[in-house]
Amino acid sequence: MSVDPDPGPPSSNRDWYFPSPPIIHSSNFPKYPRRYVVNPRVPQPSPSDSRPSFRGVSPSSSVPRRTFAGNDAGIRRRVGVARRSYQYPSKNTDDAVPVPKSEVSDAVSKKVPGVKKLVRFSGQGLEFRVRWKMVISVAILITVFSSLLYQNFSLHSQVNELQKHISKLELTLRAHNLSDAIDAVNNLAEETDHLPSRSLKRLALIASLILLSIPILILKYVDYVSRARSSENASEEVSLNKRLAYRVDVFLSVHPYAKPLALLVATLLLICLGGLALFGVKDDSLAECLWLSWTYVADAGNHTNSEEISERLVSVSISFGGMLIFAMMLGLVSDAISEKFDSLRKGRSEVVEQNHTLVLGWSDKLGSLLNQLAIANESLGGGMIVVMAERDKEEMELDIAKMEFDFKGTSVICRSGSPLILADLKKVSVSKARAIVILAEDGNADQSDARALRTVLSLTGVKEGLRGHIVVELSDLDNEVLVKLVGGDLVETVVAHDVIGRLMIQCARQPGLAQIWEDILGFENCEFYIRRWPQLDGMHFEDVLISFPDAIPCGVKIASLGGKIILNPDDSYVLQEGDEVLVIAEDDDTYAPAALPMVWRGSVPKDFIVPTKPERILFCGWRRDMEDMIMVLDAFLAHGSELWMFNDVPENERDKKLLDGGLDFSRLENITLVNREGNAVIRRHLESLPLESFDSILILADESVEDSAIQADSRSLATLLLIRDIQAKRLPMVTQFDNRSFSQGSWIGEMQQASDKSVIISEILDPRTKNLLSMSKISDYVLSNELVSMALAMVAEDKQINDVLEELFAEEGNELQIRHADLYLREGEELSFYEILMRSRRRREIAIGYRLANAERAIINPPSKGSRQRWSVKDVFVVIAEKD
Repeated sequence: MSVDPDPGPPSSNRDWYFPSPPIIHSSNFPKYPRRYVVNPRVPQPSPSDSRPSFRGVSPSSSVPRRTFAGNDAGIRRRVGVARRSYQYPSKNTDDAVPVPKSEVSDAVSKKVPGVKKLVRFSGQGLEFRVRWKMVISVAILITVFSSLLYQNFSLHSQVNELQKHISKLELTLRAHNLSDAIDAVNNLAEETDHLPSRSLKRLALIASLILLSIPILILKYVDYVSRARSSENASEEVSLNKRLAYRVDVFLSVHPYAKPLALLVATLLLICLGGLALFGVKDDSLAECLWLSWTYVADAGNHTNSEEISERLVSVSISFGGMLIFAMMLGLVSDAISEKFDSLRKGRSEVVEQNHTLVLGWSDKLGSLLNQLAIANESLGGGMIVVMAERDKEEMELDIAKMEFDFKGTSVICRSGSPLILADLKKVSVSKARAIVILAEDGNADQSDARALRTVLSLTGVKEGLRGHIVVELSDLDNEVLVKLVGGDLVETVVAHDVIGRLMIQCARQPGLAQIWEDILGFENCEFYIRRWPQLDGMHFEDVLISFPDAIPCGVKIASLGGKIILNPDDSYVLQEGDEVLVIAEDDDTYAPAALPMVWRGSVPKDFIVPTKPERILFCGWRRDMEDMIMVLDAFLAHGSELWMFNDVPENERDKKLLDGGLDFSRLENITLVNREGNAVIRRHLESLPLESFDSILILADESVEDSAIQADSRSLATLLLIRDIQAKRLPMVTQFDNRSFSQGSWIGEMQQASDKSVIISEILDPRTKNLLSMSKISDYVLSNELVSMALAMVAEDKQINDVLEELFAEEGNELQIRHADLYLREGEELSFYEILMRSRRRREIAIGYRLANAERAIINPPSKGSRQRWSVKDVFVVIAEKD
């Protein structure tokens, strides 16, 4: 077969075999008028030229391949001539007629009247059209890319199939027997069955690409719709994409497991899409491809065995997605761990305890309260105390660590929360606590009591109920009735201000009583306990008094009166079934009744006569409950006594404050009020007072500085030193000093001399100030915060003790008193404590301890009560007696 070297018009028999895109699609080009004449040369047909036949070509044909190459070259030359024949006309051609642009534009405008409107279309609409075209362009590009990728894989697979088909045909032609022909037919059938699986793989590849491009199209569409709506309605503030973002944010915030679930779904989608893509490019099964996809996601280095470019492209894509997912998973796990540790650090975790003591709030009294509770739990091997306040957990733990006292096996757990929120109360197991202590906040008294009232309301709203009782510290006595009305029988109140005021008055009348109260209220020494002893039923109270070698009975809880506690009952009272005995003992497991000892009663040396001498009392400072203290003093002092009030409150405002507090001046029978205005820390103001003539001076924590314990104590200490110095200058010098005292010329020695002339009681709020006063011995102090904490701890351990304390602090009933020894014995007489106890019963008193003349502290509940010792009339006894 010969090939004409000269180019000529393509024949019809060659167009189908070697198609030329410009010639095949020449109909798509516009038919421009010819600008020049083309006269192609028409070659003469060669006689040896014959029509080629595809069927005549066989693999064993001897026709050389260069013949086809020559034909291809000729065709390429003809294609080039055809392409050049469709070139646009040149400007130098004769047939070209130039047309002005203005005429063209006018003609276009006349034919298309909407062009001007389109030109005047706003730039914003054009921008949205451009964005929409961009979205369409991106979609077209993705589709074209997918189509090209599919065509590439399809042509590659077709070539492989054709090669296999040709090889199988060669084997079929060489076969000469029937069995070989049958085997060839079977192989062809298997190959035919395998062709649909190839189509399925291509479909899987295309599906994976389409699914991967769908989210991009959706996001672009949402953005386009959002911008279109915002342009149409300018008043709309929230766009569609922001709404969708908000919904996703709400879903992730409301559902706690939304983030892990979303990550799991993304992982599964990546594995599925990757498996489909691998199934389209590999010969493995779908299950094997899904497993390979998982290995690529889990480990990015597993795709190193991929050989073909398609497999590598898919595996690298899956590995990139796997790295992204595992990075998000790592961040999610890290955030969860950090959040958990942050929750533990800030005290947000739940307390799983029962029979624990719960303390709500934070104040300066917390340290003393924790110390007393730890001492009370020592006999039990330690306990559990949970503190919840609106403070950071780390700050609370740091402050507790600075308190430097032994917890004696008791654990303290801090939690951050509000007692007004039920969820926070449940977090500390409030329903399982055996006692709940509500501390008063530092600051305004009314606000503190109002918050305590709301806390009680929250506690009563606990659905599970409360196992223990509630101890509430109040700042104002007037709010006690309201809190008990809300809490009912579950609530026991301790009015701190009222307790301290009454203790100061008692200690002013009886110096040394503050130390006794510390010993009784604190758990270090002896305290009150109530317990039933069936073996004492039917016994007179007189015999019960000497039935306990290691305790002192001081009252009875009478079952027939509804559990009312009677302090200092008659000797003739007989214990009934169900009655309980109130004692003072070291601990609840250190005492028990024993056999009755033989006690000689004897007789008292003389009768006790209540002194009726008028007294002069000075108040330095102003308290909120000043009217209550005046009423108590009026009940205790003799007729004709004077109460001097020295503070910086103007005199015309004092009467108004007292009247607003409920004081009725007409009801004052024994005292006369004397008002003096001045500053207690200014020496010249104090020098205007007759300080040497007062029997007792009470230095109060002034209302203006009581919010700061350090500032209030500094003011009280300065007032104390000024008063003692002024007294020392006015009183005659005494040269007789004890060897243990300070030197005669020292300022502390002069103040000690002045302290023997009058009693000064200082209200101290900070425990650190106690050491200064104890060292100087110039004041019989009252440590208010510590005493209140002791009372709270005692009531928290046993709510019944609150009734005992209320009677001992009240104006009527029984109280602690200090009696001189000459009321019970004679000088040098040897008696046992049991005998002194029996002699005190003749005065309707109960002796609970004593202080020797040369001792600094009293001994409450003395041991060896049956042993005799020599006494002095300078000794004193501590008794529980009715108020004079």
